[in-house]
Amino acid sequence: MSKPTSKHTPQPVSSKTTYALGAVAVAVLLLIVFAVYQWNRGGSDEVRNDGYGSSHDPAVSVALDSDGAIVIGKPNVAKTIDVYEDPLCPACGLMEKTYGQEIAQQVDQGKLTVRYRMVNFLDRSSGSKDYSTRAIAANECVAQAGDGPAYSKFHALLFTTKQPSEGGSDHDNKELAAIAKESGASDDAVTCITKADRLDPARNHAEAALKSLGDRAATPTVLIDGKKVDVFKDTDWVLNASK
Repeated sequence: MSKPTSKHTPQPVSSKTTYALGAVAVAVLLLIVFAVYQWNRGGSDEVRNDGYGSSHDPAVSVALDSDGAIVIGKPNVAKTIDVYEDPLCPACGLMEKTYGQEIAQQVDQGKLTVRYRMVNFLDRSSGSKDYSTRAIAANECVAQAGDGPAYSKFHALLFTTKQPSEGGSDHDNKELAAIAKESGASDDAVTCITKADRLDPARNHAEAALKSLGDRAATPTVLIDGKKVDVFKDTDWVLNASK
């Protein structure tokens, strides 16, 4: 006995159906990515110590070490944290927006010293193709003048309201100099930025900072006593670092 044959003939899926299914798949994928991102971030989007601003105690000083590290704090502070950043890094900007004011208050209170080590691997993602390096040079120009509050404000602006977007336009040296002047930096620091006096040292320092990161080559990276902190999950990391 022969098997009955189906009278149904499969029809090819229309291109409209294919596009619709593809759109649904993309939407689902984006939702999954967003959920994973939110899950991995944990913590809170709440701005810590909102309204405090950048460091403003005149006793806070800043120094540019020979290896390019920028150290800001008061004398004889027991706790120092290392912060690795790229000036174009969006996550670094988020960290600054969330925790920058809390860090500034701990610095003003003499409970914390911050050692900034800047890298430039996002140069290629800037409109000028060298923004990260030039921004690092500008940071060094302001830091070497020794004015802690001026540097703190300059750093905060570059990583918050003045931070360019990846792939978009960025600040030229005159614009970086104008931000430094707005921050209260000295005339010498402003001239240093305009003339790009520290461009070559900044490039060398960024390379050294990237090498010191090693297999932790991601920004932001915060090290407390040599151990990496998850700054987007542990919302009390600044206070814990200050103890």
